[in-house]
Amino acid sequence: MIQKKKLFYFVLPALLFIACGHSTHRNEENSFDKTSRYELVKDWPQLPKGFLLGNPTGIGVDSNQNIFVFHRAYRRWILPCPPDSIITSPTILMLDRNSGKILKQWGQNLFIMPHGLKVDKDDNIWVTDVWLQQVFKFSHDGTLLMKIGKANVPGNDSSHFNLPTDVAIAPDGSFYVSDGYRNSRIVKFSVSGKYLFEWGKNGNKPGEFDIPHSINLDAKGNVYVADRENSRIQVFNPEGKFLKEWDNEKSCKLYALAFDKTKMNLVAVDYQMNDTVPKGSDIFLFNTELNKINQFGKSGSYNGPLSRYHDLVIDDEGSIYVGDILSNRIQKFRKLPSMKASSN
Repeated sequence: MIQKKKLFYFVLPALLFIACGHSTHRNEENSFDKTSRYELVKDWPQLPKGFLLGNPTGIGVDSNQNIFVFHRAYRRWILPCPPDSIITSPTILMLDRNSGKILKQWGQNLFIMPHGLKVDKDDNIWVTDVWLQQVFKFSHDGTLLMKIGKANVPGNDSSHFNLPTDVAIAPDGSFYVSDGYRNSRIVKFSVSGKYLFEWGKNGNKPGEFDIPHSINLDAKGNVYVADRENSRIQVFNPEGKFLKEWDNEKSCKLYALAFDKTKMNLVAVDYQMNDTVPKGSDIFLFNTELNKINQFGKSGSYNGPLSRYHDLVIDDEGSIYVGDILSNRIQKFRKLPSMKASSN
């Protein structure tokens, strides 16, 4: 019980033991922020007794800093035969970022296999359902505003997806879809949902993907993609021209990425297994040039529970929220005030 109640602190040194992961940028370790500290917040969130939280696969934050979670309730990811029944319980939660209590929940009788979630600047909620083969746009209270893709019909053209994973919304309302487990492409649509263009195919060269799993945009509209099975982040301009990448080595799958409110810092998560043995996840902090600033988790000083982070978001205080699908929990890492490095 004593161990369970501890708060775990991260004082991230300049030279971390990195179990896997390297950058294409030189002298990266010299730029590590030696003063960043994060605290794993205990007893967060505070869910009702007996509440069934399924795989928390998507996570976002609205303008009031409420945390949205897209979860699978009682549904399990089972292959090769996917389920075809709709989840009858709520799948979208709105949590208070301070208490972690549920403020609202909805999304029942809508989805088969929840995956990605984003909140746009107007507080609309966007989600992807990999087995429904669709992308949905809802108002903040859950009113359906748009639906893209043909339900239960996979494809590889302008009106079909094949297991779409995530969505990123530009300031003008146009949006990109990472599509996904089978198609290995990025597709852009207009604000009204009209197909505009696409790029990508299966492979490991620049501009190719092996499960584009998460997608986000920086302040310039550049497209950042977590190329999961290729264990890297790829960056493209708004028209899909390849700009750069960060390689996380082949043993650590790169699951998700998100920007902080300044759009100047990027946070990403990975996951590693050795054969069938889970090794856990790391959290990475980058600048927009993909120079790694910090890293903690399985390869740092983290003493918390073994996790498999699927998605993440950062609030306006710099706290990081991650969805762990290994143990079906949400973790909050509070950013602590910077400390000046001690002098000798």
